Amino acid sequence: MPVREDEVIQARRLTPAELGEIGELLAAPIPTGIGPAVSRELCQRWDWRNEAGRPKDMACRSPLLKLEARGWIRLPPRRRASVNDQRNLRPVEVDLDRSVLEADLASLQPLHLDLVGPGSSDAALFRGLLQRHHYLGLRNRVGENLSYLVRERTGRPVAALLFGSAAWHCQPRDAFIGWNEDQRRRHRSRLTNNTRFLIPCWVRVPHLASHVLARVLGRLDRDWRQRYGHGLEVVETFVEPERFAGTSYRAAGWLPVGRTTGRGRNGPSHTASTTAKDVFVRPLGRHWRQRLCS
Repeated sequence: MPVREDEVIQARRLTPAELGEIGELLAAPIPTGIGPAVSRELCQRWDWRNEAGRPKDMACRSPLLKLEARGWIRLPPRRRASVNDQRNLRPVEVDLDRSVLEADLASLQPLHLDLVGPGSSDAALFRGLLQRHHYLGLRNRVGENLSYLVRERTGRPVAALLFGSAAWHCQPRDAFIGWNEDQRRRHRSRLTNNTRFLIPCWVRVPHLASHVLARVLGRLDRDWRQRYGHGLEVVETFVEPERFAGTSYRAAGWLPVGRTTGRGRNGPSHTASTTAKDVFVRPLGRHWRQRLCS
C-alpha cells in the first residue's frame, strides 16, 4: 500500500522504498516478528541512533505496530504475550508508610533526589507509587526517559517524577519556540515532557512541589547527557485544567503558553481524542531558541 506524502510515523516520513524494506525483513525467516531482530536491523539500515550512538531499538518497535494498524504491513502473531504488558497491568506491591506527613518544607531537609535505575529496588517502588497513586497510572515507557524519586531526610518517599519523549506536535509550544516543521523534526529530541509528577496524597507540605520541580530541573540536562549523549533545551508538561491549576509549575518558573485542542500528543487529527490541557514550558538555559531554530 503506497505511503501518502502527509503520513509520518514516529516523526519519520516513510517512503515506499523504506516500506518495502520493512516488508522484506518481515518476509525473511526471522524468529521474532516485531522484536529485537527486525527493529535492530531497521535501526542499522536507517542509521536510527541516539546521540550516544546506541540504536533506538525500542522506539523503532512502535512504528511497526502503527504501520500494521494502518494496514500497510502485516506482522506475524506474537509467540507469547508481551511481558511488559503483563507487568504493567499487574500492580506492584510496595511497602509504604501512608500515615499523614504534615510539616513545613524546612523540616524535611535535606531532600534526597535519586535517579531511578532500571531493575533497581527504587524502580519497583517508583512503579508501584505511580501505578497505585497517580490518576493516570503508569504505562510502558518507550524511548528516552528518566525517572526520579525524592525522599525526605529520614528516607521516606515524598515525590516521584517521570520525564519522557516530548509531543510530536503541540501548536502552543511550537509557536512559543518559533521553529518550523523541519527544525522540529531535527531537534525534538532536545525537548522532554514531564509526563508524571506525583506527590502522594498523604504528603501535605506547602511549597514542596515547586521546590522539587526546581531541584530536578537543576540536574535534568546533566543526567540526560550522561544517559543519552545529548542535552535538553526545553521541558514541557500538560496540565488538565479541570483537575489542576498548574500553581506549582508557575511557582517553579514554568511558562503557560496555551491550551491543546484535545487531539492527543502524537499529532494532528480531525477530531478531539482526549481532554484539552494547559501547556507549560520551561527553557533550561541561555540561547536555547537559537539552537532549536537552527
